Amino acid sequence: MGIMLDETDKAILRDLQEDASISNLNLSKKIGLSPSACLARTKNLVEAGIIKKFTTIVDEKKLGIEVTALALINLSPLNRETIHSFLEDINKFPQVQECYTLTGSHDYMLKIVAKDMESYRNFIIDSLMQNPAISGVDTSIVMSTEKRTVSVPIDEM
Repeated sequence: MGIMLDETDKAILRDLQEDASISNLNLSKKIGLSPSACLARTKNLVEAGIIKKFTTIVDEKKLGIEVTALALINLSPLNRETIHSFLEDINKFPQVQECYTLTGSHDYMLKIVAKDMESYRNFIIDSLMQNPAISGVDTSIVMSTEKRTVSVPIDEM
């Protein structure tokens, strides 16, 4: 069960998800609180772990990162030791942006970015597949991104 939020907390979250660089003064004006009350509520949301991080979303294409891949991973044998080893490894790789544990025919899905296909291939062979627990990698290359958000639908809560 999630933490119960009032409408003011939800407004803070909506506005910060839209623009995390908004100043506390502007945020407080936008939601109708004093700056000190707004800051206190924001700090409470951080301390409660609801706000995990304030960050910047970068356009990877403008930095020359042309490949985004979704890699489905299988481990063998699938046990605590191989899972720990795998997770320890992937957390070292900045190319791996996201990792999900799955149900079904694959154990994990990774979102991986690379400069180009050769860089992606080299990463898979020279880095990822060096973990002996990885028994298979099925890759789908993203052709285009139609929707990308990290915002949580606050109004659905």
